[in-house]
Amino acid sequence: MNADVIVIGTGVVGCLIAEELLDAGHSVLMLEAGPRVERWQIVENYRNLPPTSRLHFNAPYPPKPWAPHLMSATPEQAAEYLQLEGPNARAYQQGYVRYAGGATWHWAGICWRLTPDDMKLKSLYNVGRDWAFDYATLEPYYVRAEYALGVCGPSEPELQWPPIRSKPYPMGRLPFGPGEQRFTDAAATVGLVNLPSAQARNSGVAYGDRPACCGNNNCIPVCPIGAKYDAATSLTRIESKGGKILTNAVAYKIETGEKNQIQAVHYYDSEKNTHRVTGSIYVVACNGIETPKLLLMSTDTRNPNGVANSSDQVGRNMMDQPKLVVELELAEPAWTGVGPVQGSSIMETSQGDFRSEHCGALFRFNNMARSRIGATAALAQGLVGKALDKEIRRQAACTAEIAIEHELMPAAHNRLTLSSKKDWLGLPKPNIYYDVGDYVRKGSQVFSIPTAKRLAGALGATKVDISTQYTNSDHIMGGCIMGNDPADSVVDIDCRAHDHENLFLPGGAAMTTGGCGNSTLTMAALALKASDAIHLQLGKA
Repeated sequence: MNADVIVIGTGVVGCLIAEELLDAGHSVLMLEAGPRVERWQIVENYRNLPPTSRLHFNAPYPPKPWAPHLMSATPEQAAEYLQLEGPNARAYQQGYVRYAGGATWHWAGICWRLTPDDMKLKSLYNVGRDWAFDYATLEPYYVRAEYALGVCGPSEPELQWPPIRSKPYPMGRLPFGPGEQRFTDAAATVGLVNLPSAQARNSGVAYGDRPACCGNNNCIPVCPIGAKYDAATSLTRIESKGGKILTNAVAYKIETGEKNQIQAVHYYDSEKNTHRVTGSIYVVACNGIETPKLLLMSTDTRNPNGVANSSDQVGRNMMDQPKLVVELELAEPAWTGVGPVQGSSIMETSQGDFRSEHCGALFRFNNMARSRIGATAALAQGLVGKALDKEIRRQAACTAEIAIEHELMPAAHNRLTLSSKKDWLGLPKPNIYYDVGDYVRKGSQVFSIPTAKRLAGALGATKVDISTQYTNSDHIMGGCIMGNDPADSVVDIDCRAHDHENLFLPGGAAMTTGGCGNSTLTMAALALKASDAIHLQLGKA
């Protein structure tokens, strides 16, 4: 099978690139490791789960044997696929799914941009790396991504992050529910501003083929009506434009030919049969784990350390935003659960001259309804009858959660390699060594934890429990880091592999630094920048 462009992965990055190139008149073939399902199936899976299983957002997405992913939050089940080691192994226990549509099925829809300072850490603070281009170069692609995803956000510059925009958001912001408003008011009393987040969901109006958000409050694990953007909503549109999508197609080898050009991709189907597809341009649009894993598996005499890996940087610089969680009991009800599960963050705490010494952090009030969490906690107390009912109501109304997400520097020792353990297809599982480093640990102790305690006091908390173990934020970055120098980076400013002119590795894997905000919008912007470069290259072919 052949097409102008072969795209591996049907998440947000792959779908944006596919649609852009189809609109430009190129043929596109997409490979997806997992199955393709309808929204109602995920909703029914979720509806039929026992309450305790609903606490993990991957539970409605049972993995297929040929496309394994993490199924629960327990280390035992996580170890079935992701092999994790290092001082902070738990903090890379990523919850992506291998389904058509990717992890946007169960993302929160939050669309923060990087700031200009986030992209110049080495120049400004002598830490991390500088991006190979500046914010002004990326800004037009941010705008295109916001319009492609259908992002709502505030019109007031003082509420935007960062307030450097060339065009308004496609839609106005969603209002805060009572819990987020209370957090906003409490933050103001300690001198901090809780900003409404830009988010890829429809705020009171339809956008594209998606309806308006009606506040179901289970955006994680699935928006039941499709008001939130997920890449699965793009699949039928891609097909209507002539794109071909092969599901249950696990890419396992990238084949090179003369002049080290990519000349084919090999994949297994669900019955372990092998197939080969060819094209002019190849795009690996998997996440920051599956992309370097595929490159490392693709060894040959020209590329003994794997495709695109002459720099030995493939699989290195694995990043996320290490998270601490603050659980609160309050004297007065917070009434979370009105509106989306997330809708705001304190972002100013991610910026400042302190970044030469320690990390910054964002603070987010999680707006998930607390009824199921309260019910689980009340049942654990052994309560029955009226006492159980009363405690569930108290827990649901008077408990809350603040997430602290820290900025992590790219580091070569945070590395994905191939495990000696094999999956169902006989392919190596990914092994990841992860250490958040002293930059994050110091930031937590001297900055983010004290700030969280101030916020808890402002909320009138009667009990504060701050986690001691860093956990994952599911913002998978690094693994194919961008740079101008082929000796210490994997891709150039267009996410084109330095080693292979017709191979592109866009998205989270290419990100140089991650800041504190969710990474999806930056991934989407890089996808659109790469699609322009691919279109230009195909025109010259």
